Amino acid sequence: MSLLSDTSLYAFDLVRQLSDSDGMVISEGTIYPLLSRLRRDGWVSTTWAESVEGPPRRYYALTPAGERALLAFAAEWRRFRDAVDALLPKEAT
Repeated sequence: MSLLSDTSLYAFDLVRQLSDSDGMVISEGTIYPLLSRLRRDGWVSTTWAESVEGPPRRYYALTPAGERALLAFAAEWRRFRDAVDALLPKEAT
């Protein structure tokens, strides 16, 4: 969802950007069900756009509800990360 916070992207772009991140392994077979769930939950919206490279593409964008969910998740993630960091030996953090 964070990748969609500033711009709309199509699924293959999301897969490519996530794959470029160290330690993130994701495939199109994984991203499509996730995007469908986010759309059903009202956290992303979709639009179709023509492509010069082939068939039209479905672009995904974060909705206002998705922005709120992302902010809530980020806050929860920070609390979780801080709790785990507190349990690790000082040399590991």
